[in-house]
Amino acid sequence: MNLNLGDLIDRSGDLRREAIIDLRDVHRPRHWSHGQVDELAGGVARYLSDLGLPRGSTVAIASLNRAEYIAAYFGIMRAGLVAVPLNIKVPLDTLEYLLADAQIRLAFVDGERHEILQGKLPLVNFDGNGAEGFRQCITPQAFDTVWSRPEEVAMILYTSGSTGRPKGVPLTHQGQLWALEATRSGGVEPDAPQARYLLAQPLFHMNGLFLTKRVFAVNGLLVVLPAFDAQRYAAALADYGINIVTAVPTMFARLLRDPRLLAGRDFSALNRLMLGSAPMSLSLFNRIQQAFPAATITHGYGTTEAGPAVFGPHPDGLPTPPLALGYPLAAGEVKLVDGETANDGVLCMRNPAVTPGYLGLPEKSAQAFREGWYYSGDVMRRDEQGFYYFTGRADDMFVCSGENIFPVEVEKTLESHPQVRQACVVPLPDEERSQVPVAFVVLQPDSDLSPDALKQHALEHGPAYQHPRRIAFLAELPWAGTNKVDRHALAALARTLEARRDWNNPLLTTEPDHA
Repeated sequence: MNLNLGDLIDRSGDLRREAIIDLRDVHRPRHWSHGQVDELAGGVARYLSDLGLPRGSTVAIASLNRAEYIAAYFGIMRAGLVAVPLNIKVPLDTLEYLLADAQIRLAFVDGERHEILQGKLPLVNFDGNGAEGFRQCITPQAFDTVWSRPEEVAMILYTSGSTGRPKGVPLTHQGQLWALEATRSGGVEPDAPQARYLLAQPLFHMNGLFLTKRVFAVNGLLVVLPAFDAQRYAAALADYGINIVTAVPTMFARLLRDPRLLAGRDFSALNRLMLGSAPMSLSLFNRIQQAFPAATITHGYGTTEAGPAVFGPHPDGLPTPPLALGYPLAAGEVKLVDGETANDGVLCMRNPAVTPGYLGLPEKSAQAFREGWYYSGDVMRRDEQGFYYFTGRADDMFVCSGENIFPVEVEKTLESHPQVRQACVVPLPDEERSQVPVAFVVLQPDSDLSPDALKQHALEHGPAYQHPRRIAFLAELPWAGTNKVDRHALAALARTLEARRDWNNPLLTTEPDHA
């Protein structure tokens, strides 16, 4: 068995089969076969080996999505080194913190990151033509992969850092290979060499990175966008006959916002749409199903710390309800703790993919990892058939007049209104009640819904204490770097609006992150 995560390719298959279609330039797409990517990754491994970096040294990648990113990722690990894909959407001081925290020895970068990091550490520039240029440094070739020990760290991913500095999450070769096998054998993702996949979520995030590994494990085809753009995403789905997609629900919320993006396009090839990494409402689920009627839609679950191999189909063949995350895979273990009943509480996971602990943070590791169990902080409930549902984040929960409020539950109530497209609920400090829920809402086009009418809807369809005390309508919700709604930006906006007493402004605008 191959014990190096960088060597997923099946060389017994047809290496002439297309592996990547790189759409950085949509007018001149670049095509790469599996053999070409294999040799490019080998060239990266040879270059790093010739540098004499000690085994286990960390090598970063800071770039938008592209074929060279994927080859560098695999090549770093093949050389017995640790790949560290970095979040390029953070401020420069945070990026510099990540480089220092992971003790990065060298970084593969694109032109924009080369400009801001030049002189700070050795770089290889994907876009460069000089001595640091990727084409000058890397010669495609075969390479004898370093066979890693099972417990050896393959890569380090960083958490989003929404409540402080990002935390490094070391992940092992054995753990990630186990997760790939568990998702296949558990019936979660029926991959095949002939399948076509689309990648637009960032490769520094588990969602996109794990998809990439799945594609290469079966010699599939990955169509790669540099980042998510709704118009380019819709075009790629249709033009390249995409069969399988994994995405964050927010991406499809934006895709469906403008009906013109989908009009006249053929999406009949799309048969599997797997959403995860963020909550989803029934309203959004139904809109996606209506737009892509031929696709089977599932809502998955995973974490950076414990991987994506947690839930799958019911062993008795029962259909998974629309918003359920699935039934626990037999290959791993889950449990609920600290709940009011045995069927609700914080989800804990124990499986080979769980990280050995946060990088250089023993106290935080002791809080989150106990006897092999990862305490996720995600509050779940389990129904009578054994399906799990996401209720909210334990650290998002806040107290209003003695009542526990999970923002996701309020958002589901608001999004059940036919004129609401998307909602985000955050707490607002209140002297009398400690905190109160307030909502930022994106309406359907041409809606005439008023804040008072939406408040009344919330009162009629949920507990009174949950209804939002303030509502502001936005053109769209702001994004964080991982294509999720930026709750912290909205919490800050709520405090500003309250100080200005400006909640009655009929339309507020935010600057979305299109990167």
